Amino acid sequence: MNRYLALTVWMLLIFCGCRNNPAAYISNEGFIYGTVYHITYESPSGKDFQKDMDAELRRLDVSLSTFNKESVLSKINHNESVSPDDHFRKVFQKSMEISELSGGAFDPTVAPLVNAWGFGFTRKESVTPALIDSILEFVGYQKIRIENDRVVKDDSRIMLDFSAIAKGYTVDQAGLLLENKGCKNYMVEIGGEVRAKGLNPNGVPWRIGINEPNDEEPLTPDHLQAIVSLTGKALATSGNYRNFYVENGKKYAHTIDPFTGYPVDHSLLSATVLANDCMTADALATACMVKGVEKAMEMAAHTQDIDFFLIYADSLGEHQVIYTDGFNRYLTE
Repeated sequence: MNRYLALTVWMLLIFCGCRNNPAAYISNEGFIYGTVYHITYESPSGKDFQKDMDAELRRLDVSLSTFNKESVLSKINHNESVSPDDHFRKVFQKSMEISELSGGAFDPTVAPLVNAWGFGFTRKESVTPALIDSILEFVGYQKIRIENDRVVKDDSRIMLDFSAIAKGYTVDQAGLLLENKGCKNYMVEIGGEVRAKGLNPNGVPWRIGINEPNDEEPLTPDHLQAIVSLTGKALATSGNYRNFYVENGKKYAHTIDPFTGYPVDHSLLSATVLANDCMTADALATACMVKGVEKAMEMAAHTQDIDFFLIYADSLGEHQVIYTDGFNRYLTE
């Protein structure tokens, strides 16, 4: 979900998957959404597709970025008259689906709360209970919709934040671009969100690391909780152990509970989700972080073709893991 997770995925590939690369395998990297992307693919003709990839990523940034003032999302947040493009529509629709599935734990209208707590695209506010209560009045995914080629809000103060789903969608789109170029073997990673198909340069499924939650240790292949053998699937991880701040002796995590308006405060440290597409995995990983361990596992029981791997702290502060039966098939050494 952030540059540290991206580094871990990339370093794991360097150490475990990119030795003696065949000439046809090409690696690209760059920046989008304030984070780093890494892509490795077997080009059928040996051609480097980075220019095509960067052009596609720029189109996605202009649609979905909260930090690009000219993006469709930013204009809608500022109530400008603009028609949502296809990318915006697809992400909006999936956001509504995951919001329903998660019972509102995932909510794209949480943007004003994220901003107030200092984790968004505006300056942090002086948070008070009265401020949070006032913002909660216009937070809620049921209060926004698309009608007649326009985004309709019940309250003009409603703002959208696709940060917990846009990277996953962009990973999917990058993968589709490569498939359209004839690439049968590839790995796309943006800020820790991953989609993989086929085999890595060593002729085996791609190996993706799940970080061991730690606020202080550097994220390297030596600090992994588990390794996933990934092909034909997507994976996303959300965690509060890197993106937080401490104020007046209290730790505030970046995941905001859309029901209370406050940063989550429970034992769940990270959630990794496996799904057929990265957009779904990305959003559900955030939903898990809002729900906590027990409710996240309850949600897992009602999903199909989706698996969960949760890391939490027990009563003694020790790290424990719990995961769905299906996830076990992807774990490797």
